[in-house]
Amino acid sequence: IAFSAFVSFFPQLVAGPIERATNLLPQFYTKRMFDYGKTVDGMRQILWGLFKKIVIADNCAEYANLIFNNSDDYTGSTLVLGALFFTFQIYGDFSGYSDIAIGTSRLFGFDLMRNFNFPYFSRDIAEFWRRWHISLSTWFRDYLYIPLGGSRGGTWMRVRNLFIIFIVSGFWHGANWTFIVWGALNAIYFLPLLLTKNNRNNLDTVAQGRNIPSIREFSFMLLTFSLTVFAWIFFRSNNIGHAISYISEILSYSIFTVPYFKDGSLAIPIVIIVLVFIVIEWLGRESQYAIAQLGLKWKRPLRYAMYYTILFAIIWFGGREQQFIYFQF
Repeated sequence: IAFSAFVSFFPQLVAGPIERATNLLPQFYTKRMFDYGKTVDGMRQILWGLFKKIVIADNCAEYANLIFNNSDDYTGSTLVLGALFFTFQIYGDFSGYSDIAIGTSRLFGFDLMRNFNFPYFSRDIAEFWRRWHISLSTWFRDYLYIPLGGSRGGTWMRVRNLFIIFIVSGFWHGANWTFIVWGALNAIYFLPLLLTKNNRNNLDTVAQGRNIPSIREFSFMLLTFSLTVFAWIFFRSNNIGHAISYISEILSYSIFTVPYFKDGSLAIPIVIIVLVFIVIEWLGRESQYAIAQLGLKWKRPLRYAMYYTILFAIIWFGGREQQFIYFQF
């Protein structure tokens, strides 16, 4: 009975986090009592997950789809904007789903593993993959990378294993060359860190205990984010030809023009909301999720005003319903 409940546990059944039996199965044998603190925390995480999905991801999806589906009609600067829209769409979509699943599980007294740890604030690509889709990354590490020999062999074996794990990750997303190239690109990004043994340099939180990163930290974050956005272009494109033409236009002189697309003025509030979202995520990056500690010490009216503001934003800025991206993988 416990095993049947484990494999059919509805909050994480469809998309994740990908739970191991060693973590989740024993929790079905423990007696659970109502815990007010856990319930409040779970509801806060669900609320933030809904905000990520409905306000950030769904609205960014509208403009990402518009620009990617009509990329031949737009300048390089607009295509950069489209890539950024997709970058925040996929993060808001999947990390939002994970927050909802983890928060829902907490209501029932279950603790699921963390699946995202503010990956866009990473200082190198190795740190990014320690923070992005953690349950899948660790699954590939434990069941594919380490059995292949991991980093124990010579240089050739380490390089081979690195490319295998990233290309298989691409295959996992679908039988399309765009996913394979996306995986190979990330392997290429990772390769210099692996060869120089610098892939475990950034294990702490960026600018820990500080509100502002150093110039060095900001520069490495910007570089890592830019490389990630570039790889997402292949992930989102319909085929390799589409990705190449998209990137070619970005690298043309039209990148110096002002971004313009149909209904572009309507996107301005969404751009502002995304910027506010980034600030909130940055301020909450040392917590389990962005608003885990936000407002806890405020007086009750002010704290509830924050909850209702987020709820109002979800209702008011709720875009057209978009299917969860990761439901197709």
